[in-house]
Amino acid sequence: MSNTRARLPQPVASEHIALKARNVSFSWDSTPLHWLPGDPFTTHTINVLHLLLPAGERWFVHVYKQVLPLIRDERLREDVIGFIGQEAMHAQAHDEVLPHLREQGLDPTPYTAQVDWLFEKLLGDRTLPPGRPRQWWLMERVAMISAIEHYTAFLGDWVLNAEELDRRGADPTMLDLLRWHGAEEVEHRAVAFDLFMHVDGSYRRRARTWATAFTALVFLWQRGARFFMENDPTLVDGKASFRDFHRSGRAGTLPTTGDMIRSIPRYLSRAYHPSQEGSTEQAVAYLASSPAATAAEARANGAA
Repeated sequence: MSNTRARLPQPVASEHIALKARNVSFSWDSTPLHWLPGDPFTTHTINVLHLLLPAGERWFVHVYKQVLPLIRDERLREDVIGFIGQEAMHAQAHDEVLPHLREQGLDPTPYTAQVDWLFEKLLGDRTLPPGRPRQWWLMERVAMISAIEHYTAFLGDWVLNAEELDRRGADPTMLDLLRWHGAEEVEHRAVAFDLFMHVDGSYRRRARTWATAFTALVFLWQRGARFFMENDPTLVDGKASFRDFHRSGRAGTLPTTGDMIRSIPRYLSRAYHPSQEGSTEQAVAYLASSPAATAAEARANGAA
């Protein structure tokens, strides 16, 4: 085998699974504002997911519906359709946390309005002439979703293994939301990359859009954590810093800085394929025990 061919992405066939959306629901009546007891910083750093994901995942769905006619592989088409269904459900589930935050005295509207503008206007459809310009913008967004999905899968794998959250008494409903979502991110972790490779595959575009996505995620996440800490009605002079993030990573309540950094060269490797990371078996096992996912399965079977 040539060195060039050896560097091509090599998917792990055993990690592929048929995807389905699970119509989950959660009740937030008993979930406290600081759902990780005594740790508002970790609580709010993870809470940024509820601010970013609804708009972001609706954007994923919008872009992928435009790409569907370009897919020439039937299994990939089915994967993308399953991905769209799961992402739409993720957006809905995280959106439903926002009224609960408002009831707790923390209104996220000023921040979510900015996030909506980012995905709907800055990264939305543009008035471009048909042909190459319009195709270029579509491929840029497909590549950017692939980069973002690298990190959602990274976070999904992390939360499935974050035993420190259990030890510290994290609210079980919030933990189930995070792990249900994380497990599905691990389930479909290869779809965005496979789609990008199918319709484009340019390494230069992959590297360029990774830089854009990573920079935006870091900026938006630290901005969201600071917004929550500064507006938390129970805190006096609440602050968030990268030092706090690093400290929480070492404590096991957030991903470690080192793990985040080491994820960069993996994605940028020419031999990278998402199926080489995480475990579909672990994800499926969690989904088989998740209170929300099993209840959704029971409702679906009852309606059948």
